[in-house]
Amino acid sequence: MKDRIKAATWLFDLDGTLVDTAPDLGHAANLVRQECGLGPLPLIDYRPAASSGARGLLKVALGMTPDHAEFPQRRDSFLAHYRAGLARASKPFPGILELLLAIELQGARWGVVTNKPGWLTQPLMTELHLASRAACVISGDSTPNPKPAPDPLLLACEQLGVEPRDCVYVGDDLRDIDAAKAAKMRSVGAGWGYTGSTPIDQWNADYLAPTVADLIGLLG
Repeated sequence: MKDRIKAATWLFDLDGTLVDTAPDLGHAANLVRQECGLGPLPLIDYRPAASSGARGLLKVALGMTPDHAEFPQRRDSFLAHYRAGLARASKPFPGILELLLAIELQGARWGVVTNKPGWLTQPLMTELHLASRAACVISGDSTPNPKPAPDPLLLACEQLGVEPRDCVYVGDDLRDIDAAKAAKMRSVGAGWGYTGSTPIDQWNADYLAPTVADLIGLLG
C-alpha cells in the first residue's frame, strides 16, 4: 500500500461512495411492502443491499428474485416510488464535500461512474448540486456493459481525454475494484460505504480508505 495518491482525475461510484442513498432506497422498498400489506423494515436491513439496485432491495423487502412472476410489477413500483423521492433524505457522506473541494483545489478533476441508470443519476446529481461540478457523469446505461466490466470507466477516460493510468477510481463494492483493474486504473476501496458481502480487505484494491477523512489524508 502506498502512502499518497497523485492523480489528475478522480472517478467515484455514486451510491454508497459519494452519496448515502440508502434512506431513500429503503423508503421506496418499504412503500412496496406497504402495497403488499406488509409493515416497514428498519433501514439497517436495507443498507447492505443499497448498492445492488432494485434486484437486491426487493430481495430484502420481499424475498423476491427476478424469476418471480410479480418481480417486474414490484420492480416498476419500487423505481416509481424511488424516483418520486430520490433526494428526500439522501445526502453526501460526511466529509465528501470537503474531499471534492480538496481535489478541486489541487487542480484535479472528478467525475462519477455508476451503475445507476441515467434517468435516476442525473436528477439526483442535480438535486444535490453536484452535477455542475462533475467533469463527467457515466451511468449504468451509458455503455452496453456496466461494471464490473471496464467499459464505463474507459468511456469516462475517453470523454475526459485522459489515460486510465492517470485516474483513480473510488468505490464501495468489489465490482468497482474489479472494473478499475480491468480498465488498468488504480482503485480505492471506500470502507465508509455499503461494501457488500465480500470483506473489503479481500478486494485487492490498490488503496483502502476506511473513512472519507482517511482518503483526504491520502491525497497527493
